[in-house]
Amino acid sequence: MAVPHATHIRNHWYWRPGWGIGSRFYTWHITFDGQPEVEHLADQYRTLLSQQPSLDVIPNQWLHLTMQGIGFVQDVAPEDVDAIVAATRARCAHLAPFKLTIAAPHVDPESIQIAVDPVEPVRQLRTAIRAAIADVWGSDRVPEPAEPYNPHLSLAYTNTEGPAAPLVEALTSAPNLTANAEIDSCQLIILNRDEGMYVWEPYATVKLES
Repeated sequence: MAVPHATHIRNHWYWRPGWGIGSRFYTWHITFDGQPEVEHLADQYRTLLSQQPSLDVIPNQWLHLTMQGIGFVQDVAPEDVDAIVAATRARCAHLAPFKLTIAAPHVDPESIQIAVDPVEPVRQLRTAIRAAIADVWGSDRVPEPAEPYNPHLSLAYTNTEGPAAPLVEALTSAPNLTANAEIDSCQLIILNRDEGMYVWEPYATVKLES
């Protein structure tokens, strides 16, 4: 089912609580290294989207599907991070790899994004990660609400306020593309946005092995 476009965009890059230059954040993502279909799809859209001054287009190496945050590096003890990784590894060993299909983009208030299908295995993976955090910290200390959660791949972030109509119009000329991705792992990364883009250092990779 097609996702409706937003009617208004806002600047994605405002400083959220706790964030600033130099901030580093532990978070779980699905990343798309080694997924040639996804990179080809993003390449095809990049030419179109890069012509829009209201967008910051995401390079292939930073394509991701946001899963679940843990916390800012200075606030999380290293032994807790490693315990969460171990608990996640144990829980994800019972999950099977899965395939995602990525198709038509839509204008979100803060990004150009593509819903993924099916969503259920992504939700199951996120539930396992949240359960692993609860194993270490207790269920009352799992960060971020469980809902709403809408799995998606972003292609670009908005950098201004204004009507969404120019972006909606641009997408009407977008190619009709579909990409498949084979997901057999998730990554704990150390995220920063010092240079006006989400970039990261890898911390741990957890395999889906069922």
